[in-house]
Amino acid sequence: MPRWSRTSRILPAVLVGLLVAAMLGGDRGSGGAARLRLDVTPAVALADQPLRVGVTGLAARERAVIAAEAEDHAGRRWRAEATFVADANGVVDVSQDAPVDGSYSGVDPMGLFWSMDPLDGDASYFAPVWPHVRRDFTVWLSAVGGGREPAAVTVRRDWTAGQVSFTELTRATDGVRGLLVLPPPDVPRRRGVLWFGGSEGGVGGLYDAPLLASRGHPVLCLGYFGAPELPDGLHNIPLEYFAAAAELLAPHSGGEVAVLSYSRGTEAALLLAQQRPDLVRAVVAYAPSSVVHPGYPDSGAPAWTYRGRPVPTGRIPVDRIDGPVLAIAGEDDLLWRAPTFAAELVLALGGPPHRVLLYPDAGHGVGTFPYLPSKTVHQGRTGEQNHGGSRAGDAAARRDGWSEVLNFLATL
Repeated sequence: MPRWSRTSRILPAVLVGLLVAAMLGGDRGSGGAARLRLDVTPAVALADQPLRVGVTGLAARERAVIAAEAEDHAGRRWRAEATFVADANGVVDVSQDAPVDGSYSGVDPMGLFWSMDPLDGDASYFAPVWPHVRRDFTVWLSAVGGGREPAAVTVRRDWTAGQVSFTELTRATDGVRGLLVLPPPDVPRRRGVLWFGGSEGGVGGLYDAPLLASRGHPVLCLGYFGAPELPDGLHNIPLEYFAAAAELLAPHSGGEVAVLSYSRGTEAALLLAQQRPDLVRAVVAYAPSSVVHPGYPDSGAPAWTYRGRPVPTGRIPVDRIDGPVLAIAGEDDLLWRAPTFAAELVLALGGPPHRVLLYPDAGHGVGTFPYLPSKTVHQGRTGEQNHGGSRAGDAAARRDGWSEVLNFLATL
């Protein structure tokens, strides 16, 4: 047999052997130990969607530290980490395994996200850049264990899915101050949402809105005090102003709107639904009130007016509300009696289809969307405010409550 023919058969055999060896050893380090592999799915998702995080390549019962880092709007780094023990197959699944130490406790697929703290020790609220300036933010995840080479993955958290549009609204041009956020043109339209907050003032809902719009909901984020062109305090705010905002949104929403409100804003939301049942299809009330309170800060002036007259303090009338109300409260709310107010509200409404969601370990920070770090003590207009609850309790309430809100709005 010619020599070249024998060699031609040997070389392929050698190459196959090398390939098999490479495949068998491809997940092993220089010392022969299996390499860590960090899997995060999906790598790109809306910011209110959960991820699955897992580590493979560990020895049985070996420990691994998984960490998450992100930057806030000021460029500060936030970080959380937790130590896990691998199962008999050398696998850690964060959606099923509780950490033995770290930034959070218990089984929580997204615990590494909401439990992040700033590296500089300043516990200010984590806020990524405004969504209508930059529509995503990055979270860096890493895993170390057993002296192996660390594994790292970068994930992108999106505020929008598709071509969501943002339009600034001014009193001078539009009659109201806020932001109109419209869904992508190729997404089926759902009920529009008029969003406004409470005693913090300003234009709120800037992160909620693109998440809702991505699912087909036109959203108008409304400011009613504490912003340019608006009063400085929560005093003498005409209910007609909220009606004008709802009428501005209605053409994008089939003629009717849902109102999503928070804290002091729930008073205006319920009063609007009472006065304009033809316009308000439903109300979502986070940390709600069942009564009208005085203006804030209290100066003797009323909070709200209607047809030029003060709306008196006392029980909010609800007999003309023509649509479901979803009230959401934390049972450990220390800012005001939100759980009692929520129960009183639904009792006055007459029960189903109106509902109350109560979360035992949550405080005034019971809403809205989940998976961002937060704190339970805030600086309010009259000083420091303890909102009650715990970070873990608020995180659990937001996870469950946001899902309930999305389902509630989708059925309107």
